[in-house]
Formats: sequence, structure tokens, C-alpha cells
Amino acid sequence: MERVVRKIEPLAPVIPKKKLVAAYARVSSGKDAMLHSLSAQVSYYSDYIQKHREWQFAGVYADEALTGTKDDRAEFQRLLNDCRDGKIDMVITKSISRFARNTVTMLETLRELKLINVDVYFEKENIHSLSGDGELMLTILASFAQAESLSVSENCKWRIRKRFQAGEIANLRFMYGYNIKKGEITVDHKEAEIVRMIFADYISGMGCEKIASKLNQLGLRTIRNNAWNDKRVADIIKNEKYTGNALLQKKYVTDHLSKKLVLNEGRLPKYYAYGTHEPIIDLATFQKAQEVMAARRGRNNNGPKTINNYPFTGMIKCPRCGRNYRRIINKGRAAWNCPTFVKHGKAACHGKQIPEDILLELTAEVLGLAEFNEGVYREKIKQMIIPAPGRVLYIFNDGREKEAYWQNRSRKFSWTEQAKLEARERALAYRRGFKS
Repeated sequence: MERVVRKIEPLAPVIPKKKLVAAYARVSSGKDAMLHSLSAQVSYYSDYIQKHREWQFAGVYADEALTGTKDDRAEFQRLLNDCRDGKIDMVITKSISRFARNTVTMLETLRELKLINVDVYFEKENIHSLSGDGELMLTILASFAQAESLSVSENCKWRIRKRFQAGEIANLRFMYGYNIKKGEITVDHKEAEIVRMIFADYISGMGCEKIASKLNQLGLRTIRNNAWNDKRVADIIKNEKYTGNALLQKKYVTDHLSKKLVLNEGRLPKYYAYGTHEPIIDLATFQKAQEVMAARRGRNNNGPKTINNYPFTGMIKCPRCGRNYRRIINKGRAAWNCPTFVKHGKAACHGKQIPEDILLELTAEVLGLAEFNEGVYREKIKQMIIPAPGRVLYIFNDGREKEAYWQNRSRKFSWTEQAKLEARERALAYRRGFKS
């Protein structure tokens, strides 16, 4: 018998899945003209993506006033996280220099995206990262972009150092007691009175902590609208610019990729310029304050000091006052707390103490480890932030973020049979001593 086959047509046509397309934009300066350019890029890409019927708009990720050499661009990291989560199939960006100027970083990022089948299209160069020769062309062009970044950086350094040699203040943007606009430095007379009070109190015998407490009680804030602490007070007392003179090139940038600012401890020349701006403190008062500081430092340094570095030293940040948590011993137990809270109480900062054993367990859990390993921790974690009591935000070196929660253990869980036995023995010993 002849086989009969009848074709059944689909009732509904197959609708092709739209490609999820996002755009990344960045400008290198916070100036109004550049921010206008960024706004124009965002509008352009929104229209450009939505005009393609086979694409689905997945958003525009835009960073303001950040350089392409840094890995901590918030929007860029958010873009990468969304790609990892499958929310984006293709990224459009203006050029290689807008995406990254560090060749190694760019290639590592593109290779990671390639593994999850996310394409990156560079408009200016007309290159798709998933194309056959895309990686080779991108490697060559990114090397040129990195060299250009180095050239621009060296030109900027040369220009700034020439200004230092001429006795000009460069790149000063904020300073308590002064208004700084377009390079012109003028005295803020209200803040200047506070500066004079700080110097007078310090010379009369008050310490930096007491001065900070006094300023906070008066309802005064720092130049960045934060609460005062001993370090901020000490920075004012040590700053020679309040005399109207300026020691130039106290810090310098190590390289054009990390852009890390470090203290100049003899590697480059320094320049002391006189009369660069109007003084707030006379030279005699400033010198007297330095003598007082040196005398106090000498008294405090008489005994030997040991510096203890713990796994979390310099890693836990308080978002309220900006200071790093410190290790403290409370009733024989190690814990971490904000130093502003420890010194000045809840009025200055609401930092919440975290027992060290809980922090170790929590960190191991976040890293997927059976127990805490400092090597793995240092390799993977960039910083920890305490946004609220019972919460820890972990920021990974690759830009990912993960929030964890904790709570103090109930007393009944820590009250073991061994602890009960020891407490009973102490009570009996106390009673025997009392009766005798």
C-alpha cells in the first residue's frame, strides 16, 4: 500500500526573537559641554536602536567624567553584569577609546563577552567583536588607543609640572576656608573664622579629637558636607596653604592606567611658592601649631609600637562618615566598628558593630568557601560597605556586587554546656571566698 504523507502547515507563523541591544557612552570630563555631548549620545543611541525592527532596546549605559583607563566605572560594570545575566545580546559603542584604552583590560572583557555570545560593535572602526578578524583588528587599534592615552597623560603632566615650576597652584578644587572658581582662590570669610578657631584651640592645648567634637556640636560640616573627625582637623593644621603660601607637587600620579595619586617622598622635586593667594593664618601662628604637633608626636612615640594587620584592615568602609572600620576588643571578643562611632558616639555616626567571627563566616559564605581563606578573600574582594545594620555589601574586583545579611547570635545558642559549667564553678568559688 502506498504511503500517504500530508503536510500540516503551522497555524501561527514563527516570530523571530529580537536581539537585545544596548549602547555604552562615556565622556572624559565633567564640563558642561562634555555632559551635553553625553546627553546627545544617549539620545542618538536610543533612537538608533529603536529604529531597527529586529532589535529590542535594552538601554543606554552612560558614565560621566570618568576615564577609559579605570575599571571602576559604575555604568560600565552594570553593563557587564547585565550581559552576564543574559539581558543583552549586543553592545554598541562609539569607538575603542570610549570602551577602554587599556589593551589588556579591553581584550579580557571582549573575550569574556565572547564566551557568553555577546557581540560588541564599534561604530567608528566598523568592527564586530564576534567577527572572524575582529579580535586581531581590535588588538591593533586598542594598542594605538593606549599609546594615545599615554601621550595625552604625559602632556598633561608636563603642563602641570611647568605650572609648579612657575609657582602656580594647579588642580586645587576644594579647600575649607576658600572659594575656588576657575583657578581663582578667594577667602570664604565665614569658614576662615572657623579655621582661625581651629588653630587657636589647638595651640591652647585642645587635641584634634576634641576640636572635631566641638565643631560637630556647633553643627558645622566639612567642605564635602561630612562630620568632622580628628584626621580632617589635623589636615587643616598641617596645610601650609592657610598662610598664603603653597608647597607644590606634594603628590603625583604613578601612571596613566591606574591614575593612582601617591605622596611625593623625594622622587620628584617640590616647589615652595610664596604669596600665591590671600592668607587666613599668619606664618607665626602656623609655625607655632607645627611645633605643638611635633611635641605631641614626640610624646606619643616614646614607647615601641606594633602595627597589626588583620584580614579586614582597610577593607570595610562606613558610607556615613567615609572612614574604614577598625578592629576592637569588646569584653574579650574581637569586633569591627566605625572609628567615628567609637570615638564620638551615635551623634557623629550610626555605625553598627560586627563581631569578627560572624564577619569571617559571612565572608566565607559569600565566597562559597567552607571556611574563611584570606588569600582567596584578598584575590576576589575589593571593598566591603556597611549600608545599614545587619547588612554587608561586598564589591568584587571584577565589578560584581553581592549583599549579605547577618544578626547577632541569640544568647541561648552561645550558652553551651561548657560555658554553663565554667560559670557555675566561678559562682561556687565566689561563694566559698565570701563565706570564708
